[in-house]
Amino acid sequence: MILLITPFAKSQQCAEAIQQATGEMVQVAPALRQAVAQLREQQYTAVVMDQLALEAEPEECELITEHLESAIPVHVNFAISGAERVIREIRAALHRRKKEAQTARAEAEAALRNELKGTVTALLLSCELALDVPGLPAQAEEKLRAGHDLARELSSKLRLSDAVPAQR
Repeated sequence: MILLITPFAKSQQCAEAIQQATGEMVQVAPALRQAVAQLREQQYTAVVMDQLALEAEPEECELITEHLESAIPVHVNFAISGAERVIREIRAALHRRKKEAQTARAEAEAALRNELKGTVTALLLSCELALDVPGLPAQAEEKLRAGHDLARELSSKLRLSDAVPAQR
């Protein structure tokens, strides 16, 4: 959902054009105080703000910034920008947000994978060393093999095959 903050007279028409172009619902807030209330109640993917209104009320602008959460801010001068330009700015911002989210997700996955890699490898080696102990009771061997199989499955899910010893 997109929040459009502007006292601009044709804000509803602009909101409809944005909704049609992006496929996202658009809500309009004609005043910054109203926008702050809406930001407290709802999450938005983007918040489109009229630069002139922000310059006129810097304290309210600060409140909006505090409540953006994960929404990407888009600053537009409605006095000189038509709906087409506003839509281009929103699309560019949403595209940047999507790319940033993909990058962050990939980095988080890589970090988790690297963090777990050593633990899974150590678990597999410990299981294998324990399975090599002479005179190991059958029940203990069964439990160790089950633990080894689970660690191997986890390793497979993490795509750690290069760091895992050969299957016993």
